[in-house]
Amino acid sequence: MSIKSIGEYPIIMKDSVENFNGNQVVYLYWYGHRVVSSPRAFPLPPEMPFGAIISDLIPITYKVEPDYEDLDFENLEVIWEVDGKVIEPDFSKSLKENGVGHKSFIQFTTPTLTGKVGA
Repeated sequence: MSIKSIGEYPIIMKDSVENFNGNQVVYLYWYGHRVVSSPRAFPLPPEMPFGAIISDLIPITYKVEPDYEDLDFENLEVIWEVDGKVIEPDFSKSLKENGVGHKSFIQFTTPTLTGKVGA
């Protein structure tokens, strides 16, 4: 069967940073905690302090996790990754200053809190 071309197909990126009114899409995931089974996406301003992830995003996203009550960022070992690279975030600096960009994936791991299924 022959195929008839209708011409060039335009590539329209609906999720480009220009379409988010100054924000960028950032994905957040607590590794090994499966009650919230997938990363969550947030439209965040690049100037937002990294510390707002702890104070604002994690409580609304992960309070249903059994380990949430024991999640103490000041007294637990927490491994932070941005786009697959381990970082030591400066919580007072912005997302941008900590290397977080549009469509960045932020993952945090708590080795002593292993989740409901011990993953």
